[in-house]
Amino acid sequence: MIPAFAAFATFALISCTSDSAVVPTPALTTIAVTVPATSLVPGQTTTATAVGKDQNNVDIASGTITWSSSSAATATVSASGVITAVAPGTTQIIAASGTLTGQQSVTVVASPAVKINEVESNGGTPGDWIELYNATSGAVDISGWGVRDNDATHVIYKIPAGTTIAAGGYYIVEEAQFGFGLGTADEARLYNQFGSIVEVYAWTTHAATTYGRCPNASGAFITSTSSTKGAANDCSVAVKINEVESSGGSPGDWVELYNFGTIPVDISGFVVKDDDDTHVYTIPVSTTIAAGGYYVVEEASLGFGLGQPDAARLFNSTGTLVDSYAWATHAGVTYGRCPDATGAFVNTAASTKGAANSCGSIASVAWPGADDVTTVDGTSVFGGNLSGLVYEGTGASAVLWGARNGPGSIFRLLFNGTTWAPDAANGWSGGKTLHYPDGTGEPDTEDITYTTGSAAGLYIVAERNNGANSVSRNSILRFDPSGAATTLTATNEWNLTADLPATGANLGVEGITWIPDAFLVTKGFYDEAANRPYNPADYPNHGSGLFFVGVEANGVIYAYALNHTTNAFTRVATFATGFPAGVMALQYDRDLNYLFAVCDDGCGGLLATFEINTTAGSATLGRFRLTRQFNRPPSMPNINNEGFAIAPISECVAGKRFAYWSDDSETGGHAIRRASFPCAALP
Repeated sequence: MIPAFAAFATFALISCTSDSAVVPTPALTTIAVTVPATSLVPGQTTTATAVGKDQNNVDIASGTITWSSSSAATATVSASGVITAVAPGTTQIIAASGTLTGQQSVTVVASPAVKINEVESNGGTPGDWIELYNATSGAVDISGWGVRDNDATHVIYKIPAGTTIAAGGYYIVEEAQFGFGLGTADEARLYNQFGSIVEVYAWTTHAATTYGRCPNASGAFITSTSSTKGAANDCSVAVKINEVESSGGSPGDWVELYNFGTIPVDISGFVVKDDDDTHVYTIPVSTTIAAGGYYVVEEASLGFGLGQPDAARLFNSTGTLVDSYAWATHAGVTYGRCPDATGAFVNTAASTKGAANSCGSIASVAWPGADDVTTVDGTSVFGGNLSGLVYEGTGASAVLWGARNGPGSIFRLLFNGTTWAPDAANGWSGGKTLHYPDGTGEPDTEDITYTTGSAAGLYIVAERNNGANSVSRNSILRFDPSGAATTLTATNEWNLTADLPATGANLGVEGITWIPDAFLVTKGFYDEAANRPYNPADYPNHGSGLFFVGVEANGVIYAYALNHTTNAFTRVATFATGFPAGVMALQYDRDLNYLFAVCDDGCGGLLATFEINTTAGSATLGRFRLTRQFNRPPSMPNINNEGFAIAPISECVAGKRFAYWSDDSETGGHAIRRASFPCAALP
């Protein structure tokens, strides 16, 4: 048994030991700051939190927190801790409670280097547009990015989810997407996905072409030399070789340059050569060409004459080739671009040294037939885009073939006594959708023709694949229309793109017709490829005639021999129509041997005739020349008539037959109109 005093002592000892282990009172010693995302892009937000800690790093009430940013120019922070990224840089987000502070570093990085690269504000194809460019080395996701003009009432257009731009790639935002046009004095604004402005480009007047960065992607905005939607900007000098006299003009040979830009161009130090590199002429210092102006380099200045074959070449002051034109033989008059600057070189109708080229235009006269325009199709049959026609047969066996550019299709139309309606048999009721020879794609079918008859094939022209509609693909395609399938796959494709002047994807080949060899030979048609009268034997497997196509961008007609075995082709002639708005349709009158060319509402619906010049001794002997130009019938509205066909003389009644037009816009729900046309030779 333990004595009583011993038990007490033990208790006292234990009590003393317990009193010496005093636990400190928890106190706020630090502020811990947490930021969910420490790397932001301008406009992005995130919310910071602050937690008080005691001396043992245990959470404790922090009291009132006051937030601040060490660099408000980089990122701001609200009273509740919401951080908003402003501009690239690094800042400290600071939480303070009394004299205690805590902080977290936040870095703001620039949005990916996607730039506004080119702007069309004055009605491009199909409207205004803004081109973006990815200047980075990797793909950039631009989902949710936005564009707008300078009007704050316009809703920012948001780019769809899942949209990326490949490294070095382009992305076009069309007017139809953003829902408003761009004005004379306006802006293009680009926003990132958080609504922060990435870039703004402003202008005070429309560009003559487009506004684009030069150099592409990195330079300042200037008026581009030409529109290059979805491709590298055209930063070339706006000067072209425009007309050439190689056969002793007045006072000798000469080369004409033309400034097709909107500002004067300094051509000091530019060099002109022929096809001989030892022949060099350097243009004197302080030489400029005014906007829309001409500059002629005379033979006396050149120090050499131009021969046949030969070339005219223009180099800039650094030795880079600016433009060139080569020929095999002297022109009948001169070689000139039609239209000026943008067109192909053709034999001009007259020498126009130092002035606009003579492209064969003549005064238009009244419609030669009756003014009895009427619609001859059902209501809203085609859904728009009927852009080409050709008439085959006569009487009860007559067929009006139609070409629709979107969806790319061919229609077989029969007359029911009142209207031309789709053939209900053999899969033709809704038209037949077209594909390229590999079974893919959808040709933008603009016009249609045949050779000896549709049984030998139907031929169409397409300026692009609707499945890749920003890329030119100027082609003639042949189809076999027999069979009951609702789709047709081309048997042949002749891709003319590389042989034709570069154009916008929607400004390429629009018209096609076929002319038999027998007629061409009889009239002494001149083959510009062979530099002598046309001989069909020069072109194996081309069939029994040549195909003529018209281009919208330049109003020029090109004649081709098509090899049906190899799909090769040879251009045998080039001539200008003089139309101010391009060729939209071609039609050969197989009875009276006129070549008809048609333009749409862009030039008032003019109809022109071309005939082979048979005048002995003429400088243009054997070449097609413009002989007449007619206004549209008075009661025909000025609509988008892109197709033209004419009935054969076998259908004449009282000296009249019908001409037909197809309206691409299907105005008033109707695409096909007709009017009477003379059966006799035209005056």
